Amino acid sequence: MKRNNGFSRRKFLEYGSLGLAGVLSSTGSLSGSNRQDAFLFGDHNLHNMALQEETNLIGSYGSWAAQLMGDQPGLSSFRNSRFKNPGDWKRQALSRVRELLAPPAVTKAPEPDVLEEHSFDGLSIKKLRWQLPYGPATEAYYLVPLNSRGKLPGVLALHDHGGNKYFGKQKIVNISEHKHPMLADHQKEYYSGRAWANELAKQGYAVLVNDTFTFESRKVLLKDVPPVIRMGVSDVSEKEESKEIEAYNRWAANHEHVMAKSLFSAGTTWPGVFLTDDQVALSVLSAQKEVDADRLACCGLSGGGLRTVVLGGMDKRIKAAVCVGMMSTWRDLILYHSFTHTWMMFMPLMPEEMDYSELFALQLPAPRMVLNNIEDGLFNIDEMRRADGFLKEVYRKAGASQNYTSEFYPGIHKFDLKMQQSAFAWMDKWLK
Repeated sequence: MKRNNGFSRRKFLEYGSLGLAGVLSSTGSLSGSNRQDAFLFGDHNLHNMALQEETNLIGSYGSWAAQLMGDQPGLSSFRNSRFKNPGDWKRQALSRVRELLAPPAVTKAPEPDVLEEHSFDGLSIKKLRWQLPYGPATEAYYLVPLNSRGKLPGVLALHDHGGNKYFGKQKIVNISEHKHPMLADHQKEYYSGRAWANELAKQGYAVLVNDTFTFESRKVLLKDVPPVIRMGVSDVSEKEESKEIEAYNRWAANHEHVMAKSLFSAGTTWPGVFLTDDQVALSVLSAQKEVDADRLACCGLSGGGLRTVVLGGMDKRIKAAVCVGMMSTWRDLILYHSFTHTWMMFMPLMPEEMDYSELFALQLPAPRMVLNNIEDGLFNIDEMRRADGFLKEVYRKAGASQNYTSEFYPGIHKFDLKMQQSAFAWMDKWLK
């Protein structure tokens, strides 16, 4: 299998599609003290050393682990020959996937409070807050065009991971002329310098951007965990100095394995918790007076792409969904890229049922779009194309080939201007 080992140098490199950063010196070299962290958190040169043709991430166990899945469709895959009718398949598959994701139950969507309201960038912007039965309150920005008339299609804009849990929703929204320098850098690196949620709203959409589990308003605070695992780090002060935020983000990265183990011990999964957070946010969006609840979509890059796959697969209210920079196969993770992804995407026993990409098709024939980056160092390009083939196969089998679209763009992990334009035009086609 040919592998994509072409990675580009960056000061902060993704740990996960979702990303934690290995810090490089100003000369681009790694100091000895940073060498191990760079391996764990994503230095691309070290990725190259780990991914030579004759190696895989788990050594002599690799071929055995890959063979556990085999090459045949999973038990709940629509590619499995035992499934003929899409409706019968969906009922069985959705039940099984929900069982494995084990999302926490929220029986009633909370009523959000409006914390702030102002106009900026041709938009009405509200800051909302609601409380789930667990954890800190969720905050979100709700954006609609000024002087809009009639019901608008609604989009849940899903923020990325990007190695930065201190920020969540703010990564893809501009609410004023002033923004933290780290946010400006983030938008420049991943989004062509644009707040894409603003750009989408200006094109006639009602857009909600919510913090999700462990990010920004939903993040874990140091004061709430035992001193023994604080690693000498304190909560960020009101000054929000970059070095404080970077220290918090390094701590939050190391805390992911603790959180994942605790979630598994509690009988749930990280993607399952994301699903509940985002389904509640979708309910908040659909209840807004400007929104046509029959025309809802979701979209996101990277960690937002993961959330798009899960929400788009599990919630029939999502009429259109765009996954950006977050599509490959379980085999890719087994052999080559599990170490470039956070605990947030792993779903125990799911590979026995279906491949990762097939989760995105659970609501077929609902329209779905995947945007890929050819030089994305977080995935193997052959496995990205294999995932694309799986999705084409299931949509073709359902007689809905025209409802699935995929595009491959040159470049590294990003949702740049050209990709945004394509995604927005595609949403116009299905929602307007």
